[in-house]
Amino acid sequence: MMSMAGSKNIQKTEKPVLVTGATGYVAGRLIPLLLDSGYRVRTMGRSLEKMAARPWAGHPRLEPVRGDIMDVASLKEAVRGCGTIYYLVHSMISRKERYRHADRTGARNMARAAAVEKADHIIYLGGLGDMGHKNISKHLVSRNEVGEILKQGSVPVTVLRAAMILGSGSASFEILRYLVERLPLMITPKWISMQTQPIAITNVLGYLKGCLEHPETREKTFDIGGPDIITYRDLFQLFAATAGLPRPRLIPLLVLTPRMSALWINQVTPVPAAIAKPLAEGLSLPTLCTENSITRIIPQQLINCSQAIQRALAPIREQGIDPCRTATGTLTYPESPHCGDSDYSGGTILKCGFRAQAKGRPPDLATAFGRLNQKNGHHVRLRRIRRVWDMVTGGAGLKRKKEKDPDFWRIIKNEPPSGLWLADETQMPGRGLLEIEITRPGNNQCQLSILYSFFPRGLLGIVYWYLLYPFHHRLLTHILKEIVRTADLKLVSTLEKFPPKQSQSADKR
Repeated sequence: MMSMAGSKNIQKTEKPVLVTGATGYVAGRLIPLLLDSGYRVRTMGRSLEKMAARPWAGHPRLEPVRGDIMDVASLKEAVRGCGTIYYLVHSMISRKERYRHADRTGARNMARAAAVEKADHIIYLGGLGDMGHKNISKHLVSRNEVGEILKQGSVPVTVLRAAMILGSGSASFEILRYLVERLPLMITPKWISMQTQPIAITNVLGYLKGCLEHPETREKTFDIGGPDIITYRDLFQLFAATAGLPRPRLIPLLVLTPRMSALWINQVTPVPAAIAKPLAEGLSLPTLCTENSITRIIPQQLINCSQAIQRALAPIREQGIDPCRTATGTLTYPESPHCGDSDYSGGTILKCGFRAQAKGRPPDLATAFGRLNQKNGHHVRLRRIRRVWDMVTGGAGLKRKKEKDPDFWRIIKNEPPSGLWLADETQMPGRGLLEIEITRPGNNQCQLSILYSFFPRGLLGIVYWYLLYPFHHRLLTHILKEIVRTADLKLVSTLEKFPPKQSQSADKR
């Protein structure tokens, strides 16, 4: 494990390190690692507001700057005084179909700015694949072009070439996740039997940081990969087994082209088409390391596919905690969800919530919720319905035969008096998390909100959610009203439904 908090915080005296694409997937994990290792870091992005929202934004050794690879003047300002530059920018989202032209222009601009400002070193993360292969995709060609353009400048460049990066938030990993979660039966193209060498994001970060600390990596290109060489077919099956899902049935279809694959991937997953299409078109050629010299220069424990998937899924399966509510903005591993990850990251999360304004003294939520176990008519009827369902499905209801026993909620976090988080222990194809919060707008008033988040387990879990959605709707409104009643509050507004979107990641973005 590469701990963000476990390394020694030694103050570095060198020039600051510039990390471009600061709000991106890789950069967002690299920045806290560098800061934790004692480096001074200058982060560059087009939006200072987005950078300011990250947990590392207020670090004393961090300097955020606004910059755009299409603007040479802003690049010069960002590079000025820096030693090493991490070039982690991609234009697939911002430029869509014109990303290849934009990436070439950006690479030329960065090479020019780095030369003018006399930077010491550029480290670039590109894509892995045989450039001479008949099925080479435009995306991989573009990734290779960027590296070649950077190397044409006067500043020494290190190029790392990686295939699929394993970890929550990685676009290719999220595509894998959604396909397995949502499609128990897949009509697949012939690339399903193509071999690849995925690498865990922990190891990617290890190589990126290692290149900063090993001058012998300069002016060289390295292939980086994990210990496993695996087909996409086996990767699908491995993800399903690790996630506790039924193994998908995969039926290859020779006439399904990479372009057609991209279209149905875009329909099934919430990963934006601007990312999904180029990535899908690159699946029709092997992506294997042709050399491994970097493993001798920067030795580290390589994480296999199964371990990486377990790390990516464990917080979602076991905790259901929002990383943005943790002190560091992370959950245990780089493979875990991080605050600032794309909206489509982390798998399907289905939500239903209500809020209302109430007059009176805010209650202690744990105490108010505990009173709901008393026999008070409507709530008991709802609870009995849940108990019948749970007993039929073999869940926790079998252990709770007496009305005086605890309800189907287990407290996982209590922040008296204003926050209460409970796990739903009803037997179901997924896991539920109930969040109850109080905010105090003043004038002897408070706002109560209740949000139920459901993490479905596969397609069955999604179907289950929509079948029982009316029940969850009724249960949540009742709990909110009962908290108001038992706390001697008075509602001064109608119940407002939130969030406006039904799912964090089920809809297209």
